Amino acid sequence: MTSLSACCSWNAAARSRNCTEQAHVPYTEDATIEKKNDNGQSRINTAIKAPLLRVIDGEGNQLGIITNQQAQAIAVEQGLDLVEVSTNTDPPVCRLMDYGKFKYQQSKKLQKRKTVHTVQTKEIKLRPFTGEHDLEVKVRHMLEFLDRGHRVKVNVVFRGREMRFKEHGEAILKKVAVQVEESGTIEREARVEGRNMVMMLAPRKQSGN
Repeated sequence: MTSLSACCSWNAAARSRNCTEQAHVPYTEDATIEKKNDNGQSRINTAIKAPLLRVIDGEGNQLGIITNQQAQAIAVEQGLDLVEVSTNTDPPVCRLMDYGKFKYQQSKKLQKRKTVHTVQTKEIKLRPFTGEHDLEVKVRHMLEFLDRGHRVKVNVVFRGREMRFKEHGEAILKKVAVQVEESGTIEREARVEGRNMVMMLAPRKQSGN
């Protein structure tokens, strides 16, 4: 009877503590994993050693404070993993989730961010009197950049009295636009910036078939 009375007293205390603390825990179904173990990996399942845990289910609903053993049993019953998402509270906060699926989704998001960040703006410099051969070489470089998904800044540089021949710069940029039109589009028309005449090219979007 003494053991049963102690157990009931502990459950009552835990429920009381749960009610007073629950309003202060901001974790939702979008809660992210904040803390990791010494090996740089998130603590999951039996690697979680705290005797009491505040548990969030797979739908983002709080199950309250329960024992580690109870949380592990619920995870097994639901076919999910028990993942420690924060150790900044007492007891630690854990969430029920498909950890393999979570890691896969995180990996896809990271890869997408890396892909976005690799897009660069490449600069190609020309002169108002650039010869045909040199222009062909420059255009080939532009096409390579555009085919890789990069933007291209085409910069005609004027020196000294060459500013009197701005029409030559305009003509060479028009020629460039025609020669790259299959791979790129004009993102910004040619305009004078100091002693430069600049035109921005962007890769042409491929239509999905």
